[in-house]
Amino acid sequence: MAKLASSFPVPSVSLLLLVLSVIYLPRQSSELELSQFQALLRLQQLLNYPPSLNSFFNTSDFSDIVPTQSFTLVCFGDDLTQLHINGQDGAFPLPSDFSTQAFFSTLATFSSLKVLSLVSMGLQGPLPAAIGNLSSLEILNASSNSFTGEIPEEISSLKGLQSLILDFNNFTGQIPGWLGSHLPAMAVLSLKNNSLAGTVPGSFSSMRNLRVLSVSGNNLSGEIPNLQRLHNLQVLDLEGNQFGPHFPSLPTRLVTLILKKNKFGLGLPSKSMAIYYQLQKLDVSMNGFVGPFLPFLLSLPSIQYLDISANKFTGMLQKTMSCSPGLIFVNLSSNLLTGYLPSCLLSESHGQRGEAVLYADNCISGQEDQHPSGFCHNEALAVTILPTQERHTGPAHKAGLTFSVLGGTLGGVAIVASALLAARKVRALSYSKSPPTMLVIENASAAYNVKLLSDAS
Repeated sequence: MAKLASSFPVPSVSLLLLVLSVIYLPRQSSELELSQFQALLRLQQLLNYPPSLNSFFNTSDFSDIVPTQSFTLVCFGDDLTQLHINGQDGAFPLPSDFSTQAFFSTLATFSSLKVLSLVSMGLQGPLPAAIGNLSSLEILNASSNSFTGEIPEEISSLKGLQSLILDFNNFTGQIPGWLGSHLPAMAVLSLKNNSLAGTVPGSFSSMRNLRVLSVSGNNLSGEIPNLQRLHNLQVLDLEGNQFGPHFPSLPTRLVTLILKKNKFGLGLPSKSMAIYYQLQKLDVSMNGFVGPFLPFLLSLPSIQYLDISANKFTGMLQKTMSCSPGLIFVNLSSNLLTGYLPSCLLSESHGQRGEAVLYADNCISGQEDQHPSGFCHNEALAVTILPTQERHTGPAHKAGLTFSVLGGTLGGVAIVASALLAARKVRALSYSKSPPTMLVIENASAAYNVKLLSDAS
């Protein structure tokens, strides 16, 4: 045996011993269990025998496996149901000839797998179509890798999928509509920090089981579809896109709502937001919101975090405004607020709440880093245009409208003058023509010019 072992490199010896251990498993082991163990050996080989898996492969009994931070395997009966691999801190350095396709083809062997988590492994290229063979999959987490291309349509065949997390990759293309129409059990959908473009599909309006929707950090745009019927939705994160300008139609049981750094404008819907009793975090900063600040946002029953900074909210703050007792962070900076900072944002025993309350670049009386009161007044006048008119009242449009009216008016006057001169010539040359004819001409000219002036206006 020693002579035989010396003729193989060390990894091959390890593999040979492991294969032998599988061959001599107790007779009660099933063929399915054997095939799964062989697939795990194949994964070990593809990963170039990482040291973090050595202790795992020293046992042939899945139930004896102790989970670690980098590798966890869970079994139920004779079936492998969970596989977690975390390559953070170089726990699983991939060999130069690593094949993502071969890796996922091997994973497809685990037909009973319900949870698959492959995080920070450095996986590259398109997400292989073989992922669609894991028919029992309920949770797929492939975040913090380098996947490219579009989200594969084969995922739509995983009818029991409840969580799909593809954060921090390089996926491109549009968000597939089948995510909303073909996966009825979906509860968590997170596609953060990719390169997705286009809009949020209208099919998302029917995802009744959805609890978390996060698409922040992409290149998405347009209006958000109506999500009011998603009564289970608790977290909506749209940060860092180009959504807008209208505030989305949302359910009232939200716990976290992040609209930061988009192109939302107009005003906040006061009637619907007043009943956000479970809302804990609201961030609408760095948008184009206008209109009055809603004081009740400070006193929502569950609110803890409120950020309305870098907008054009107007209104007068009052010392008597109330705040929720759980409120720990407020950012009112860079708006057009006047009046006095509410007393509830101050602590009598410790003075101001320090970093928990930000309010610079407003016109709040008695506070530092504020604009003169006239600044907020003049700026507020500039944003009092009705929302429906705002898109049609830019400088170029205003100038064009002014010249159009002026030109139409001058043209009408010129036509009237020409008509009067013509009428005088008619009178001078021939008095034999009947007066009714002349009256008809005058009346027609007058009527024509009145209509012309009306149209020009």
